[in-house]
This record gives sequence, C-alpha cells and structure tokens, in this order.
Amino acid sequence: MGTILLIILVLALIGALPTWGHSKNWGYGPVGITGVLVIILIILLLTGRL
Repeated sequence: MGTILLIILVLALIGALPTWGHSKNWGYGPVGITGVLVIILIILLLTGRL
C-alpha cells in the first residue's frame, strides 16, 4: 500500500512540474504541495503509522 502511494505521489510531482504546456502558468505551488505530501508520507512510513 505504501509503495503504491509513493508511486502515485512521484507521478503527481512529475506532472505538476511547470515545464509542461498545461501547467506553465501554475508556478511552483503544485510542486510544493506535492512535496509536502511526500514528506508527510515518509514521516508516516518511518513512524510505522501507514
């Protein structure tokens, strides 16, 4: 379950990069939000709560 969540978050991080045509006007907001989600997931994995 944790591996699937990590793969989904990595794909979301790549998709949110402002280098794609559909996301050039978004700025770095989506990348920051996805990065925070990845950090929270890593903390949950390390503490054993996931």
